[in-house]
Amino acid sequence: MINSGTVLCLGELLLRLSLQRGELLARGTALDVHVGGAEANVAVALACLGNSSRMLSALPDGSLGDLALAHLRQHGVDTAWVGRGLGRMGLYFLEPGASLRRSVVRYDRASSRFLELNADAIDWDGAFDGVGHLHLSGITPALGPASAELGLQAARHARAAQITVSFDCNYRQQLWEQTGGNAAPVLRKLIAEVDILFGGSRDATLLFDCLVEPEGAAAAFFDAFPRLSLVASTDRKLIAADHHHLTGRLSTRDGNSIIDSIEIPGVIDRIGTGDAFVAGILHSLLLGAANAEMLASGLALAALKHSVAGDATTFTAEDLMQFRSNERDVSR
Repeated sequence: MINSGTVLCLGELLLRLSLQRGELLARGTALDVHVGGAEANVAVALACLGNSSRMLSALPDGSLGDLALAHLRQHGVDTAWVGRGLGRMGLYFLEPGASLRRSVVRYDRASSRFLELNADAIDWDGAFDGVGHLHLSGITPALGPASAELGLQAARHARAAQITVSFDCNYRQQLWEQTGGNAAPVLRKLIAEVDILFGGSRDATLLFDCLVEPEGAAAAFFDAFPRLSLVASTDRKLIAADHHHLTGRLSTRDGNSIIDSIEIPGVIDRIGTGDAFVAGILHSLLLGAANAEMLASGLALAALKHSVAGDATTFTAEDLMQFRSNERDVSR
């Protein structure tokens, strides 16, 4: 279902500037800095779990780009295909929720260095050397037509090289509105090229312009996209800003579908938890795990990510195993 070898992740790296919980951006006095980006989060998580991962991206020259590049290298991600040049670093600001108040994200990523990447200028054969799997997300096409073409060309080159492809819908309404794009047809074109889809009922409702319930989302995707072999998603119920209930679903084209869930009290940071879920699934796929094992690993890594600040999860395979063994006492 997924080829062995390096996992190549294509997408933009960002700096996240976040307030402390309980503060509002209009009256904030300090901001914490973290390196983020959905695809980079997956690359980092996979590397920390012991897999080979590579990032295809572009960063500006200077200290901000250096910071993002060091983040990838520190965790073992191959950065040979992260270009540098003139431009700016994409940013986003996080106003964390508290009690019953939701979190708010505000983007500042226009004219970033990543947006200068041209699909026709990339040596795809070189970028895909040793690669067995490509991971993309819907954030890249939301950045504009050139970035949408970049993602589409990456998927098509992967297909031509018999490299499997996964895609996380990651619909971001603010980004699509800022760039004036029509998400549904762009995403449908990309999903037609992929093997593994991370998307649920909200994504299906967007793509097919009709209400799709969680129980029917996978079947709708399989009907519309004959190349798909696996669909996975999460549903989140918020009891409070720091208390969530996460349900995971995993379905295969043969009709096998499983559901699992986990209660997550004491949430520290929910940003990047979907990327952790993706990484847990891909990690298990690379190990040849059964469906139930895949879903359990995805949910476990997502749950662990809720316990740490920042966008990326850096837990190891041993951490994941210990968490799944329900060992919660102090490790001494």
